[in-house]
Amino acid sequence: MGKQLDGKLVVLVGGSGFVGRHLAQDLLARGARLRIAARHPEKAFAVKPLANLGQMQAVRCDVTRPDSLRAAIAGADAVVYLAGTFGAGQKQVQGDGPRIAAEAAAAAGAEAFVLVSSLSADAGSEGGYASSKAAGEEGARQAFPQATIMRPSVIFGQDDQFVTMFAGLVSSMPALPVFGPQAKLQPVFVDDVAAAITAALEYPALHGGKTYELAGPQVLTMLELHEMIAQAQGRERMFVPVPDALSALFAALPGTPMSSDQWTMLKAGNVATGTLPGLAKLGVEARPLSLFLDKWMVRFRKHGRFSVA
Repeated sequence: MGKQLDGKLVVLVGGSGFVGRHLAQDLLARGARLRIAARHPEKAFAVKPLANLGQMQAVRCDVTRPDSLRAAIAGADAVVYLAGTFGAGQKQVQGDGPRIAAEAAAAAGAEAFVLVSSLSADAGSEGGYASSKAAGEEGARQAFPQATIMRPSVIFGQDDQFVTMFAGLVSSMPALPVFGPQAKLQPVFVDDVAAAITAALEYPALHGGKTYELAGPQVLTMLELHEMIAQAQGRERMFVPVPDALSALFAALPGTPMSSDQWTMLKAGNVATGTLPGLAKLGVEARPLSLFLDKWMVRFRKHGRFSVA
């Protein structure tokens, strides 16, 4: 295992989240010193037993407050910006935050800055999520020209909020509506995303100033994803495709589990364009969802590990 990050201070902005916790494990194993900066840094405490004495620090940080963000990044050798939201404050968190963080990284003399964006990033999008992601990319590039931009597809993992959400619904409902049934996704494994970010941090001269599309080897429609989950659970389910007009109306209602932004993204699909380098260029061999699904769905089967499925 390389020593490029040994002793280096890496700041993970928004590092207490799903990707951040997996990335933290990768970086700690490479000897990096970690500062996890987040609104709720206590969510990252589960990673702390993996760190040596003094190797990991968790600090409270509000990315919508520039002074708070700059203080968290002070002294950093490398910075990863992971913060994002589907809710309120997208402009501040995803549009302005990356620029402010990149400026702070440059002022600190950091060697690398990685922004985790999205395949859906689009300056011309009507959706606030996609347009704010694009604005964040532009701001980061201006402030830190050698920034590495990562655009992942939907990220999956055993502790995600995507596959596990659908798994819970499939296990509990005999019939299930499917929004955007023909929308295409290219799910990417969270540990592959973490490995890609680590590679960019280890070799900033090679990967700096570039944009990468992080996507898995399988392209699935939403309907196919539901069917795969049901099969892995050993359940027969009826899936009802929902017309786009009805899906848009549902997403516009308050209190629903899907926002209008998420519907806009889903309808557009979430697959790599193929015009930008991907995981292979970062030395990562992408692993498909099908490799893990049967094992992960055991707990959702009718009799768990005692099921014959």
